Amino acid sequence: MFRSINHLLRHVSRSVASLAMLLLLAASQQAQEKIGPTAILGAMGEEVALIESRLSDKQERQVQGMTFFTGKLNGRPVVLARSGIGKVNAAVTTILLIEHFNPSEVIFTGIAGAINPELFPGDVVIAVSTAQHDYGANLADRFEHRGAPNPADGRRNPVFIPADARLLDAAERASRSVQFDKIKIDGEERAPRVIKGVVVTGDSFISSASKKAELRKLLEADAVEMEGAAVAQVCWQQSVPCLIIRSISDRADSNALRDIVNFQRIAARNSARLVAALLDQLESARQ
Repeated sequence: MFRSINHLLRHVSRSVASLAMLLLLAASQQAQEKIGPTAILGAMGEEVALIESRLSDKQERQVQGMTFFTGKLNGRPVVLARSGIGKVNAAVTTILLIEHFNPSEVIFTGIAGAINPELFPGDVVIAVSTAQHDYGANLADRFEHRGAPNPADGRRNPVFIPADARLLDAAERASRSVQFDKIKIDGEERAPRVIKGVVVTGDSFISSASKKAELRKLLEADAVEMEGAAVAQVCWQQSVPCLIIRSISDRADSNALRDIVNFQRIAARNSARLVAALLDQLESARQ
């Protein structure tokens, strides 16, 4: 009788273990099926044109007057949109995107002005962190940068919102395999370089050597643009992984307006090429 009971207990134990394994596999499969698309945003049409041209199974969807494209890029589900220029437009588009498409991550691609003196048009900055350079308090003797309070709980966001570590690592690895467009500057053709750095955001186009020096000194910025930190803040508050990738179109100095005309197309393509390679990395890791 004792041997029979032991035998029965072993049989029940194996059955329970098998059932637990089946339930675990089913839960894992269900979790994979629920993984949302990768969201890609750019402020202007030219910044997302390369990605849009490579989408397969492309479909268009209107949400509150905004156009979103869904499809696949390198086999990975993607939702793509043009946010428009500026922090408010970028934030509105991001929250619509999160609410209606439930992305697994958000990537912003586009152009930026160089603050780091070692960066030139065509170079690419993968943002380790982003900050709003025009958000804070004008005190008697200085401007104090502050993080915006989260309206949901009142807690203040960090001044520098960190990039998602997984996306940052994947982008760095992807950058090693990308064939970027070379660019001719002062009659000399040079291959773009990729760095990890700080990208700062504000609602004004920077074409000023003094402002550039200020952003470098106070925030240790490498590049400046007009949307990234707003997108990062929304994603931070909504717990959605986010990464900002920018390619240099100008040097944020007195020649910026001239340079952006000459270099924005190649800069936009270089940023988009890195995003496409990043999606390859993410899809390989998922399989």
